[in-house]
Amino acid sequence: MVLTPILALNMRNKTYFVSDFHLGVDAHLTSMEREKKIVRWLDMVKKDAKHIYLLGDVFDFWFEYKQVIPKGYTRLLGKLAELTDAGIPITFFVGNHDMWMFSYFKEALNIPILRKPLNLTISGKTFYLAHGDGLGPGDRGYKFIKKVFASPISQWLFARIHPNLGIGIANFWSQKSKDAGKQDLAKGWLGADNEWLVQYANGVLKKTSVDYFVFGHRHLPIDLVLNNNQSRYINLGEWLTQYSYAVFDGKDLQIQFFESDNPVVYPKHL
Repeated sequence: MVLTPILALNMRNKTYFVSDFHLGVDAHLTSMEREKKIVRWLDMVKKDAKHIYLLGDVFDFWFEYKQVIPKGYTRLLGKLAELTDAGIPITFFVGNHDMWMFSYFKEALNIPILRKPLNLTISGKTFYLAHGDGLGPGDRGYKFIKKVFASPISQWLFARIHPNLGIGIANFWSQKSKDAGKQDLAKGWLGADNEWLVQYANGVLKKTSVDYFVFGHRHLPIDLVLNNNQSRYINLGEWLTQYSYAVFDGKDLQIQFFESDNPVVYPKHL
């Protein structure tokens, strides 16, 4: 049966959120194997997706020189182009590993790049979206470094370095950043009182009404009811080991897993 364009559009009734692919580094799967898995997931969701939000750290490192982008990722970039050409909107939030994205995705793939949290309404529900790095209390050292890296002067200076050297330096820095974060991640679920993004979300609720906070960065699939006993904090987890994402069907938002042997959502009692 051939679907008419209107019928096909009506079938696209779900909104997908995913983050932290960290393509470019190997984990349980190699980066190439993980990229192929991501493409399989995109092929699955394209059947009913009305919007896909990529919430950062899709790449473990990304820097756009004027005429050069990091090599690889051909399968993913081609699939994203296929989806946007088919009329499925995709929005990209930069993370701490791919903050040096500029105009390439918008120009080549018709995917806008966002650098700040976004408030929006979907089917009558309010969403607060961000990668999550630099939000919440503490971590002043990282927040300072982020400001330095986000500076146009820093970006201009880095662009003067030949890509062979510049990307090598960036990959080294990316690994150092990942090593520095392993200690907190290894602790797993810290409890609502100690999760900094939970604290941040509860702070936002004191000023405005939000139904769903959706973040990446934390590398744990988390679904938690916040202090007002209504709003929910959702962390998308990661695709290094868990392959988790969230889907909103117009009524409810749920964390799901794709070809995963480790489908655990925290806190475990939920």
